[in-house]
Amino acid sequence: MVPPHTSSMAENIGDPQHIVGVLLPLPLGTTYDYRVPDGLGVVAGDFVEVPLGSRRVAGVVWGPSSGGAVAANRLKAIIRRLDAPAMPEAMRRFVDWVARYTLNPPGLVLRMAMGVKGALEAPKPRIAYRAVPDVGSEAGPRLTPARRRVLAVLADGRMLPASELALAAGVGAGVVHGLIEVGLLAAESLPEAGAAWPDGAGAGPALSPAQATAAKALRAAVTAATWSATLLDGVTGAGKTEVYFEAVAEALAQRRQVLVLLPEIALTAQWLDRFTRRFAAAPAVWHSDLGAAERRATWRAVAAGRTPVVVGARSALFLPFPDLGLIVVDEEHEAAYKQEDGVTYHARDMAVVRARLADIPVALVSATPALETLANVARGRYGVQHLPDRHGGARLPEIALIDMRLEPPESGRFLSPRLVAALQAALVEGEQAMLFLNRRGYAPLTLCRHCGHRLCCPNCTAWLVEHRYLARLQCHHCGYSIALPPACPACAAEASLTACGPGVERIAEEVAALAPEARVAIVTSDTVTGPRAASELIRRIEAREIDVLIGTQMLAKGHHFPLLTLVGVVDADLGLGGGDLRAGERTFQLLSQVAGRAGRADRPGRVFLQTWEPEHPVMRALAANDRAGFLAAEGEGRREAGMPPYGRLAALILSSPDAGAAEAAARALARRAPHGAGVRVLGPAPAPLAVLRGAHRWRLLLKAERDIDIQATLRDWLAAVPPQRRVRLQVDIDPMSFL
Repeated sequence: MVPPHTSSMAENIGDPQHIVGVLLPLPLGTTYDYRVPDGLGVVAGDFVEVPLGSRRVAGVVWGPSSGGAVAANRLKAIIRRLDAPAMPEAMRRFVDWVARYTLNPPGLVLRMAMGVKGALEAPKPRIAYRAVPDVGSEAGPRLTPARRRVLAVLADGRMLPASELALAAGVGAGVVHGLIEVGLLAAESLPEAGAAWPDGAGAGPALSPAQATAAKALRAAVTAATWSATLLDGVTGAGKTEVYFEAVAEALAQRRQVLVLLPEIALTAQWLDRFTRRFAAAPAVWHSDLGAAERRATWRAVAAGRTPVVVGARSALFLPFPDLGLIVVDEEHEAAYKQEDGVTYHARDMAVVRARLADIPVALVSATPALETLANVARGRYGVQHLPDRHGGARLPEIALIDMRLEPPESGRFLSPRLVAALQAALVEGEQAMLFLNRRGYAPLTLCRHCGHRLCCPNCTAWLVEHRYLARLQCHHCGYSIALPPACPACAAEASLTACGPGVERIAEEVAALAPEARVAIVTSDTVTGPRAASELIRRIEAREIDVLIGTQMLAKGHHFPLLTLVGVVDADLGLGGGDLRAGERTFQLLSQVAGRAGRADRPGRVFLQTWEPEHPVMRALAANDRAGFLAAEGEGRREAGMPPYGRLAALILSSPDAGAAEAAARALARRAPHGAGVRVLGPAPAPLAVLRGAHRWRLLLKAERDIDIQATLRDWLAAVPPQRRVRLQVDIDPMSFL
């Protein structure tokens, strides 16, 4: 699936008449040809600066000439080779593969792999100072007490930058500079930073027999140094992290790099602590909250092979590892791995592809694996290792359904009497509790009691969510925000606007009224805004400074709190509507993960699901702890409908500021829609979010049997319809969202 002009070009190609293809990080479908100047040897993967019109642009030598029509003597020459390690061949093949699979120009995919500003230029050298030998001779300069303190800091032979040296010695900068001037300190350039190589040979914690078996299989996969995909399927609290740490240790022992993907940065705090304890060194971290300098340094260290382990969000998949030996996708079922904007891709699936192209193993880890992953296990494409029991003898929590039709809350409240009683009992016992509601803010809807007007976002088809702590109404799709109006915008009735329904802030208000002595923390993306905030939250929970956690799906996975014994789900039915084909699966996964936070140590856990549909198959399966039964029924329904993983889907989303233009473009596409055996096109229709960020949206859905080449079908279809002005077309292969 790699374009034919891609080549490894193992040797220099410095012939001035030689022409190479350079891929630029722009929405371009092919390489551009450039001459290689005399004396400049380049190889495939080299980062180069080239002229493009009046600009200078950085790109990657992708291979020999693509055979363009421009005569060699008219081609522009490469300006220079940039000071960065070459992009490995496996990474270039991965860029091409992702582009072909997602129907995006290779240049757009390349931009994700080299979009770190300044990383292609060597940083300014960091100067450090060491003590000159024999400084204590009688003929030497006078040594004041301050100077002696500086030299004492360097007595063990280490080197430090001037500012750090002054701080360590407790002296002013002038003392250090004085020692430099009299020749008692010598300057040297420090190498570029890189993470310390963790100790892969150190012993981890004692493993149970099931853990040891799984760890042995993963270690063997790393040792084999060839492609394999293994699902590590273990119940919540089974110790899956410690098992795949054994595979990480094996890769490190072989001096190979490791990538661990996590779905959210909020999960990294406890994970980093566990990793550091296990390996006596911290890994590099990669996510969108990193500062520019840290991103540059990490990118270069990874590219140079100086960073052994990276833990990161989905974008870490596009870092240029030169010697990757293992990929781990933790919480592989998570929807957060799907990139919805720009180049749409699923990081779990692309991690499997990247591992195959690099001929290395990949481990997919989950307590609630995706149906797609389980289907690959059933087909024999992936191996599987099971961890059926919680680690250390802890038991899975009991899950009880609260039928809200029979046990309604008090008027104006949202917690049922049984959940309130359980919460108060847990607080009396000195235990911690978690209330889960996957809805940010105070209330999802604000309406006028006088005329019924609902406050909506002017840019999106969405209600404005009240955030009472901020005294604002916000749109969670585009970020639009206003203060709560004193009067209804429609009828001008004053003091008539009222909050409808609960968000986490409203549940916190209710808990404060029920248990005023309880220490409460709200955990959402609004309140936990980065790794530092997440780390501080976890510290407070572990220090027993918090009694009740109230939050959204940020709380649902990856966390281990020994004193947390009670979990209450306020609206368990919330994710079951909307017509999403994965609604049942996602709700089962989410609530299973939420329930798994309870009783992870020696105290038993209890889980209460407040539901208006206790007879729903998802609720029955959760209460009976019947994952196998639920998945069998869900899989059979998908198979009968020809839906993934037993069929294929691709979404086409057309958007424009002009409503008529978006509709016209959608209908033009529909008129040329493919027909034939195994292919069906649904739509066009307005998207459920018909207006998003000011753009009007229409959707079509291509449904095909598994053996259909859906990319080829789409290419032929789209080629037959000229693009429309002011209309953006986004193609989403394997869509996860249908909004």
